[in-house]
Amino acid sequence: MDVQTDSKIETPTLGSADIMRILAALPHRYPFLMVDKIVEIDGDKSAIGVKNVSANEPHFQGHFPDNPVMPGVLILEGMAQTAGTICLLGRPDDGPPSLVYFMTIDKAKFRKPVVPGDVLEYHMTQMSKRRNMWWFRGEAKVDGQLVAEAEVGAMIAREAQK
Repeated sequence: MDVQTDSKIETPTLGSADIMRILAALPHRYPFLMVDKIVEIDGDKSAIGVKNVSANEPHFQGHFPDNPVMPGVLILEGMAQTAGTICLLGRPDDGPPSLVYFMTIDKAKFRKPVVPGDVLEYHMTQMSKRRNMWWFRGEAKVDGQLVAEAEVGAMIAREAQK
């Protein structure tokens, strides 16, 4: 997207987050971390999360041993983790750490199985934001083909003092 300003064209700079930035933002760890990197971050407005689906992930032992298929709920979790990461990365760094809590899942649809060897992309776009709550539309894609979609909602809360 180019923006015309005083006869100059400005191209917005899109950010990214490697695994270390994701680990710093989210409390999730293996085997429940469902995103390996995030590219094309536009603040908390949109981003693309990437998950390299590997045959040695523990859920494939039982889902299904002779026909491994990534569970749909884990695809939705990857969407939520991508959205949550960009929400947390965009917050001011003041006070105790924050956590992102999944609030809603709506209009979830699964179109094609995701299998080991696939590179799963979570295309997340902010639909709305109110105070500490965000709603995103997500599309999961493999090789440019839609495999799942959903609308997810999340809220940021301060981590409880221990």
